[in-house]
Amino acid sequence: MSVSELEPGLAPGDGVVADPHPLGLYEVFEGRLGPGELLESVRSVLDAGAGDPARAGAVVAHGPDACTVRLDGARVDVRSRPLPHRGPGTLDPVVGDPGEQQVLLSVSGPLTDAVRTLFDALTEDLRQRTRCYTDAEIASIVAGMPLVERYATPEPALSGWALVFRDHYVENSVGFLLGMERAGVDPAWIYALSKGDRTAHRDRVHAWFLRRGYRSDVLDNSVINGTATEAERGHALAVDARVADFVRRAHAAGRKVLVIDDGGLLAQGYGTDGGPSERVDAAIELTVSGLKRIAAAPGQLAVPVLNMARSRLKSRLGYNEIADSCIRRLRAIVPGEKFIGRHVLLLGYGTLGTRAAHALRALGCRVSVVDTDVLALITAAEDGFDTHRTVAEALAHRVPFLVVGSSGGTAIADRDVPLLPDGVLLAGFATKDFAVLTDGHRDARATEIPHVGVVYALPHGATVTVLGDGRSLNLFEYEGIANRGYDAYRAGTLLAAKELCRDLGRFPAGVHLEPVDRIVDEAGLFEAYYARYLASGRCFPAASEHGGDHDAR
Repeated sequence: MSVSELEPGLAPGDGVVADPHPLGLYEVFEGRLGPGELLESVRSVLDAGAGDPARAGAVVAHGPDACTVRLDGARVDVRSRPLPHRGPGTLDPVVGDPGEQQVLLSVSGPLTDAVRTLFDALTEDLRQRTRCYTDAEIASIVAGMPLVERYATPEPALSGWALVFRDHYVENSVGFLLGMERAGVDPAWIYALSKGDRTAHRDRVHAWFLRRGYRSDVLDNSVINGTATEAERGHALAVDARVADFVRRAHAAGRKVLVIDDGGLLAQGYGTDGGPSERVDAAIELTVSGLKRIAAAPGQLAVPVLNMARSRLKSRLGYNEIADSCIRRLRAIVPGEKFIGRHVLLLGYGTLGTRAAHALRALGCRVSVVDTDVLALITAAEDGFDTHRTVAEALAHRVPFLVVGSSGGTAIADRDVPLLPDGVLLAGFATKDFAVLTDGHRDARATEIPHVGVVYALPHGATVTVLGDGRSLNLFEYEGIANRGYDAYRAGTLLAAKELCRDLGRFPAGVHLEPVDRIVDEAGLFEAYYARYLASGRCFPAASEHGGDHDAR
């Protein structure tokens, strides 16, 4: 809720703004706060302003659910009350969680500069505290990633590295970065960047990263893909300058810099000689789209890049979880829709599309497949699906209620738009499949449906609905993949980072796949995965039994 100023009621004096009301300023926050955090917030803000003579003379009175500060004849109150239970704020339920509180910050009396400064500082501190994960929630995230916990053993070489991590702001990113800390990366030398997806708890992740001591920003994928608005491009320039400064300062401090990313930073020149940005020292690539960006980037790649995107770990384990999360999100976003027995058109029969097609058929859907690659069509046909070479051909045979995009490219072309049936749902499991609409169609009229997607009225009289925001559907107002589902992939990335930073000289410039598979095999990650999740009985201790410091605050 934004700051509210009501009708003026007092005459202003020197250094005084007219007092609008007994509640001259107020803010309302909602979030999880532990016992004593209101008083802790007030005291930390007052201590930070100890050099201010006016603030130093502030008087604090407090009770179990309220604090009062008297300053310059004004009264600043912070009060809280418990809210009805709304369920856990993390994927796993939390034992001992303090529950949600509603906090009111208000001012009555003259609004001097000192009072307004205090109010603004308390607003910022309370906003971050109420958004931030609690210690109990962080412990639940760590416990939900036991393979990361298992392999996050100290690696001395990491103490000399800085890390730029660009990925989705979800819980498994929190668990991964904590694992990197335990392995030896100083939290003061971690720069986290969100890819800009509307994940469910991105504000909580951002607040916790800042509280932990990381730097945290957004570098939106639309900027990398060239579809950003003017405002997004302006923000990206500022972020790029901050990242470049972070890399420069790391090098000046004698540190090397590792990037873990989807190719966005390397596409901007951070991995090439003579590029527009400060060069990093090594990278780990997480996505196939990132590999394509690296290949298309100007200049010659001058740093080693470990290819997690095409590793056996991601191909054999990761995509099953991604497909599962996409299907779960699809069902949840249209809970009133019937799936069983209905026709679905799936665009792209690659690694993700194959798993999605089988999952949809398991629900009872009748699935047709379109792919431009003949071998993919052969595979789909021999898997028992109807197959077509083009969208036009497929739509001439069937009228689907749902079109699923899993190609990772532009799956619906401008020429296909007039062929779309009225009322069809478009679900993108990979970004860009429906960019012909989401990037702005000259003849389509768009109407947003909050929490669902965008309805497009098309020139031929049909209306179609793009579910979500045109990006990967499993990341639209959702947490994406379950922590235990991505645990192995995050653990493999951690293992790759440890070896790359420990023995950088063994890796020449270029993209490397074989070392990733070797690192995973030598660490016994598949054995540990099977033992932890699939074998009968528990074969090694759960994460919570390893101990360790997971303090969130």
